[in-house]
Amino acid sequence: METILKAQNINKYFNEPDKFQVLKNISFEVKKGEFLSITGKSGCGKSTLLYLLSTMDTNYEGQIEMKNTLLTGKTQNELAKFRNENLGFVFQFHYLLPEFTALQNVMLPALKLGKFSKEEIEHHAISKLKLLGIEDQAMKASNKLSGGQQQRVAIARALINEPAIIMGDEPTGNLDKTNTHIVFDIFKDLALNQKQTIIAVTHDSDFAKNSDRIIEMSDGEIVE
Repeated sequence: METILKAQNINKYFNEPDKFQVLKNISFEVKKGEFLSITGKSGCGKSTLLYLLSTMDTNYEGQIEMKNTLLTGKTQNELAKFRNENLGFVFQFHYLLPEFTALQNVMLPALKLGKFSKEEIEHHAISKLKLLGIEDQAMKASNKLSGGQQQRVAIARALINEPAIIMGDEPTGNLDKTNTHIVFDIFKDLALNQKQTIIAVTHDSDFAKNSDRIIEMSDGEIVE
């Protein structure tokens, strides 16, 4: 199976108030279509690691490679372009624009990327909403949707540019049990049937346990 992400000897320091090492010699690989959970207690460094993998933070030692492209050392502009084309994000809070419809929210990253016409993007966006079972909500303002529906719109938005990897930061952290199961099943299905690679940071042990693989962290290190 093709390796989609490779992190080698990642070290990360925070300098405020004193110099403190938050990630220690992190190395791992992720295969295409793998559904990976990163777990550990608060403060163990898992969200910091995800932030580095997302290319938002470039201040680290070591190397990050994605889709056979070395990202370490690239400029902010190069990274922004790579991110738009290859990464989709799902957060604990959905960050939808409240006055926009579900459909408009899903279309936004594709309009920004500018690879397709508006008509094509709309067609793609509807197909993503359909994939997540909420195409009937397409024309509703996102603030009129339930929490679970909003998170599904956020997943559709993350998928719109056909990313190499979806990164989730506590993607079910704000949902009740029923919607947590729905979102988990969506991720599982995406990995299994669409060969979508997913890396999710989570506190939810059930969520992690049912993903393909768990990386557990403690005090900035991978423990298993």
